[in-house]
Amino acid sequence: MTEELLQTEVLLIGCGMAGGTAALQLADAGLSVCVLTRALDPLDSNTGHAQGGIIYRGREDSSALLTEDIQRAGAGISHPSAALLLAQQGPGLVESFLMERLGIAFDTTAAGRLFLAQEGGHTVPRIVHTHDATGRTIAAALLHALENHPNVQLLTGHTAVDLLTTTHQARGRLVHAYRSPVCVGAYVLDRKTGHIKRFMAKAILLATGGVGRLFLWTTNPEGARGDGLAMALRAGARTIHNEFLQFHPTTLYHPRAPGYLISEAVRGAGARLLNDKGEAFMARYDPEWRDLAPRDIVARAIHQEMLSTGAPCVWLDVASALSSAAIRQMFPTIYQRCIALGIDITAQPIPVVPAAHYHCGGVWVDDHGQTTLQGLFAAGEVACTGLHGANRLASTSLLEGLVWGHRAAQRMGEYLGEQAAPFPASEIPSWEESGQYPVDEALIAQDMSVIQHILWNYVGLVRTTPRLERAMRDLSNLESEIERFYRKGIMSDALVGLRNAVAAARAMATAAWENKTSIGCHFRL
Repeated sequence: MTEELLQTEVLLIGCGMAGGTAALQLADAGLSVCVLTRALDPLDSNTGHAQGGIIYRGREDSSALLTEDIQRAGAGISHPSAALLLAQQGPGLVESFLMERLGIAFDTTAAGRLFLAQEGGHTVPRIVHTHDATGRTIAAALLHALENHPNVQLLTGHTAVDLLTTTHQARGRLVHAYRSPVCVGAYVLDRKTGHIKRFMAKAILLATGGVGRLFLWTTNPEGARGDGLAMALRAGARTIHNEFLQFHPTTLYHPRAPGYLISEAVRGAGARLLNDKGEAFMARYDPEWRDLAPRDIVARAIHQEMLSTGAPCVWLDVASALSSAAIRQMFPTIYQRCIALGIDITAQPIPVVPAAHYHCGGVWVDDHGQTTLQGLFAAGEVACTGLHGANRLASTSLLEGLVWGHRAAQRMGEYLGEQAAPFPASEIPSWEESGQYPVDEALIAQDMSVIQHILWNYVGLVRTTPRLERAMRDLSNLESEIERFYRKGIMSDALVGLRNAVAAARAMATAAWENKTSIGCHFRL
């Protein structure tokens, strides 16, 4: 390996639930694995920020019942085979991989049995937690296993710039143009040195997370800016359902903690939503499920109540449902965060508003995580397995990452065995730096703010044809300006992110405009 070139059998971009699961399984199989994350702290991922739990198996549960719940929440367009696959394989992987391989100790009752919670859209209690920091617990265990595995190289502060394909970057592009395109690696920016390297691999997994940071208010971490979606689009992979962006109904309304998630488990424990008049209102919008209705219904109900009363938020009352001791025991992280902001959730309701939370669409993959581009796999939020349909059922995201991370690793292992030899590194040229001047951070911040306002106002909870047409025009013009800026500026993580953000935002706005029918979390007036 030279300083500019790294070659490995498997390259994984992202180290949350999906990427970490696949990496560990492939490493256990004896393969050399390189894991990249743009974050300086590898816990700074969507998985690391996930407060809610993961689906396991209820006392009177079945795969058929879980499949039915998934399809109901997905507005009837969830891919049946994906829903059944998750329902059948998910609980077993929670046991074998999370509990046994990683040693995750989920919360138990006084009798020593697993504590099973019920969340919105679930007909029975089947969610396991580690208090209100399940994702961080899992992410930390995954990272510990990866950092101590001899077959794994984990690189933080490395931002993928573009995927390498035989039809885009290879020297003999005219020859490869008549063959099926193959993904053979990625150009990657080392944030510490500022150098861009070639990472060559036989198989590549995208596990970069979602797009929440493209919206003004979001629960997502800084890196959720559509990197994987944009890179896949440029490489020619198929993407679908980009209009389906789920808004979490309950994020903390406070200037010092924008987008701080108040877990679905709080409502699952009995908390009720109140409007500015102190009225419980969810029965008017969903008489059967009320506060445990699917997220799109709850988010729009909150939006309507705020419009009707003129209030900047609604209120989530958990103090009337649980004792002070139970609240502190079940939700210690949320309790401490709110106390630090002067809100005692054991005695007063929590001010909440909806925020962009989860992208149900993304890079199309089959039941084994294979994209339409040979050599490229995807798992986690960046991928669209069809599981979520038009709206994600609560606590399916971590389980989807686990199941498809596991299945993608299986298929990648098979794929590697089918390949005679890696693509020659000499056929992929080194990165040619064309930047002439340092990046103006003020311009990047302004352009990102414009993208966030466009998506929030025009491609948000409620969409109209004029709003979407305006979004497409504005984003198209902005994308042209950003591409010119990108070609002239010296490379940085922020510049890469801005380029990806506008491409992903335009894809989402276009998909929303093309889908004329309101369904799930895509709501058009």
